[in-house]
Amino acid sequence: MICKLCPRECGIDRKTATGYCKMTDTVKISKVMLHKWEEPCISGLGDENEITGSGTIFFVGCPLRCVYCQNMDISQGDNGYEISVEDLAEKMLSLQENGAYNINLVTPTHYSDKIRQALDIAKPSLKIPVIYNTSGYEKAEEIAKMAGYVDVFLTDIKYFSPEYSQRYSGARDYYVRAKGALEAMLKIAPEPVFDGTGKMQRGVIVRHLVLPNLRKDSINILENLKNSFDISKFKLSLMAQYTPEFCKSEYKELKRKITTFEYESVVERAILLGYDGYIQDKSASSVKYTPNFKQA
Repeated sequence: MICKLCPRECGIDRKTATGYCKMTDTVKISKVMLHKWEEPCISGLGDENEITGSGTIFFVGCPLRCVYCQNMDISQGDNGYEISVEDLAEKMLSLQENGAYNINLVTPTHYSDKIRQALDIAKPSLKIPVIYNTSGYEKAEEIAKMAGYVDVFLTDIKYFSPEYSQRYSGARDYYVRAKGALEAMLKIAPEPVFDGTGKMQRGVIVRHLVLPNLRKDSINILENLKNSFDISKFKLSLMAQYTPEFCKSEYKELKRKITTFEYESVVERAILLGYDGYIQDKSASSVKYTPNFKQA
């Protein structure tokens, strides 16, 4: 297969070589777990005593490769194991049997074709929503192919400025791609739908992680999305969990946590613009919320 699944369109035959994502066309995963620390409508209240959570499958590799990625051990490392499409489907069904609220596919972009094949097997027996948990760096036409497979899109929008997206993720076209992908997601899941316990069954959540020194870029994202979409059609999740421990040493401007002023100014603008959703507590900036990908 000449791979053009992501906006890189590197054109590599992943049967014989690895693409920009560093992966072949055989699915590789790192961890399958009941995740308690997503948004409350995805994984519950994050209570340590909660016995279930979001049924999360972490895929190895990434088409974006941000310099500060908290999942760097798997997004840019190789901590994982290969799995067949059939076994991937079985993992989904096993998570359901263990009480997962949903199937949460983390960094799925470069395996989207294989994920559809697995869901062709699993979907008839799945009674819980399927979540596409992405960096946002997607091709709109590939997102459109997830209609009938995905119920909830959990998408990042990381940058507005092409200069920042190029410097930190090597993707000058990031915002254009992420915005186009969001439009495609809203065509598939145009309204937020929740069950009686507040768990999202269908819809779109737009995540934004506030980064050091990028407060104005964050505000530009909020204002541009407000001017481009009906923001009542999705939920916004503002995140304060940036942890400089994961950032590569040469990016000195990112080697600190965000300040209270940086975060609160973004939060205030979101409220002023009329966004609805989730505001992460600033105490979430801790490595303890990152899974250990060196353990199976």
